[in-house]
Amino acid sequence: MLIYFSKRILLACLTLLIIMIISYILLRLSPGDPTKSSMLGENSTVSEGLSTDKSNFAKNMSMRKRLHLDEPVYIGLFFWLKDVLLHGDFGTSASVDKGRPVIPLIMERLPVTMTINLWAILITYLIAIPIGIYSAVTTKVKIDSVITVILFLLYSLPVFWVALLLQVTLCDGGYLPIFPLKGISTGDTAGLSTWTILLNSASHYILPVICLSYAGIAGLSRFARSSMIEVVKKDYIRTARAKGLPEYVVIFKHALRNAVIILITLFAGLIPGLIAGSVIVEYVFSIPGMGDLSMLALSSRDFPLLMALFCIAGALTLIGIFVADILYVLVDPRIKFENRR
Repeated sequence: MLIYFSKRILLACLTLLIIMIISYILLRLSPGDPTKSSMLGENSTVSEGLSTDKSNFAKNMSMRKRLHLDEPVYIGLFFWLKDVLLHGDFGTSASVDKGRPVIPLIMERLPVTMTINLWAILITYLIAIPIGIYSAVTTKVKIDSVITVILFLLYSLPVFWVALLLQVTLCDGGYLPIFPLKGISTGDTAGLSTWTILLNSASHYILPVICLSYAGIAGLSRFARSSMIEVVKKDYIRTARAKGLPEYVVIFKHALRNAVIILITLFAGLIPGLIAGSVIVEYVFSIPGMGDLSMLALSSRDFPLLMALFCIAGALTLIGIFVADILYVLVDPRIKFENRR
């Protein structure tokens, strides 16, 4: 087991290093940088801008030198990797919060994003698996066709459209003002009970979690259905039924344990999808998380902050894959760490 863990950690580190190198190269080759006088897509440079303020020009040139933007990509990559790998220094924010180290800036917002994503993952699995099981055992009933149509419709809906629709219908100022429009807190909580504070906080998370989970529920339930249909055709399932075992015992004790393996595999791919979706959701609902921070960093071309965000997103994805490998062993006793490579 120790050998397996060591191999997985080394492979994860190598993968993360490749992600860091590719991300830096693509970011440097993309148009614009923090010292440009205009936003992404424009061609004006520091020296060509309309401003003649020599002080600003000197600051921009100093920033270019500090970020190694005045040197070839491979040289800038070398110095950036040296700072990160040897000193753990991702640099300071170039535009979003100038002069502030990017890691503390991200750590302030990471708990918000993690809370939303963890709830989305939990709700996705708690709803998708029962729907998939029910559809698998009622394949010849009309309700299965109805469920299939509804789930495919949900899967096709864009996240930003659903978020805006929920704001218009269920948020303050909408047709049914049940939930707050934006943010994650109601402001002053002095004099409020603990349960009231928790309820107010939960009301800010409900709609963002729905936006992040509905597509996952639709997709995961289809995988659960197809996996269950395949498992219930196995000989050991027919044998269990022939022994006279109740149907719920056959489904939940014998079939589900083998069908859930494919759902564990999908767990690793669900994390990057949620992180990408949270960028849109947090921006629409004005939630101060990593997604909103990513939008600010991208619009202002904050290279140090963007690179740190890429690295953290990549690390979270690799952690998800590692957790999935551990869950394989816990779910299926036939799988041993010693047999995995």
